[in-house]
Amino acid sequence: MVVTNQPTNQPTNQPTNKILPVLGKVKESYLLWYKFYLDLPKTHRHSLGQRIDTLFVEVIEAISAASFLSPAEKHPYVRLAIKKADTLRVLLLVLWETKSLDDKKYIALSVKLDEAGKMLGGWNGQLAKQNSPAKAGEK
Repeated sequence: MVVTNQPTNQPTNQPTNKILPVLGKVKESYLLWYKFYLDLPKTHRHSLGQRIDTLFVEVIEAISAASFLSPAEKHPYVRLAIKKADTLRVLLLVLWETKSLDDKKYIALSVKLDEAGKMLGGWNGQLAKQNSPAKAGEK
């Protein structure tokens, strides 16, 4: 077998769609939510369901914005994402308690959101350490 240095048919400079792991987790959660959202009773779909849907988008926006900023500028956006994700969890709990979301759906969403919440918490802690006054004094 002869090996040559001829180019292959596969492009070498393919754009990669890499996103932050936490953003990927929230996106997975949203895609799951969207399936459930379509099955919500009308009484909640156009009120609580719509608010939850909006919060998901706002969490995604905050994480996306933070991903492009300098470490010092990221912190407020990460905290905003945490606040909105916490609100999201409470509203999902209300949907579950009112029987508008069954146990399996609630658990599936909660597990994914808890994982994303832990990731956001870790990111928040890391940013707090990086941006602490003690760290700034060392420079």
